[in-house]
Amino acid sequence: MAHDATDLRIRTKKFALRIIKLYQSLPKSGDAQVIGKQVLRSGTSVGAQYREACRAKSTADFINKMEGSLQELDETAYWLELLIEGNIVKPELLNDLQKETDELIAIFVSSVRTAKSNKQ
Repeated sequence: MAHDATDLRIRTKKFALRIIKLYQSLPKSGDAQVIGKQVLRSGTSVGAQYREACRAKSTADFINKMEGSLQELDETAYWLELLIEGNIVKPELLNDLQKETDELIAIFVSSVRTAKSNKQ
């Protein structure tokens, strides 16, 4: 378990760094900057919330914090879609980041599900 947690800490930090790079590369137009700030906020808070989950005081606290991370991932996925569908960023430039977002969502959903079934 500890090994997985360390891997996920590294993975969510790398995810945040990729989001920062994306933000830095966005056009300086108003729409790109508004969406950019949103994706920057949600994408960088995933790892921070995950770290809080690692220090949870109870299973319920862990589930709550993991669900917070999931909300941020869902929001990040939404902003990435808007960047593409708003013709701000070419889809092929965000494919990998979208794939990583989806994979992280699957991991977090699975962790929450496991924690909930262990709690009962």
